Amino acid sequence: MHTLRKNHPLRRIVLASAATVSGMVLLLSLKPHTTPAVAGLAASPAPSSSSSTSGTAGGSTGSTGSGGSSGSSGSSGSTTGTRTLTGDSVQTRYGPVQVRVTLTDGKITDVTAVAYPQENPRDQQINAYAVPQLTREALSAQSADIDTVSGATYTSDGYRRSLQSALDSANG
Repeated sequence: MHTLRKNHPLRRIVLASAATVSGMVLLLSLKPHTTPAVAGLAASPAPSSSSSTSGTAGGSTGSTGSGGSSGSSGSSGSTTGTRTLTGDSVQTRYGPVQVRVTLTDGKITDVTAVAYPQENPRDQQINAYAVPQLTREALSAQSADIDTVSGATYTSDGYRRSLQSALDSANG
């Protein structure tokens, strides 16, 4: 005899209830996505931004420097030496995003997020994951043609636009 026959409705009710309870337990046991770098990144943007500003005078977050203060040296064809350029401050829905890029012999060697949204714990959590991923992408791509980080769309867009403005100022 089949266990789900119509003459045994109580068995179907018990099996459906057990399946529902099992599904709810599995659903509630899922944990949200977190990374081990969340705790360690909160302190790292300040030291890394000050350590990479060897040739730049103004390190304030509120400045909207377009890279002009970081000393592009003469002709646009020159790609030798090390230059640090700060991109435009891009206003996003959650706050400004600004990037500083270091170019050595025309290659991107360092990218630092000078300003990004960190007003509340949720912004801090999102950007603690997104900013390092965006930095890795930029270093790997050697351009501003980088993927958007899921869950950090506005920060990703601001990061990309600020990085592009810094790279544009290096070429012009």
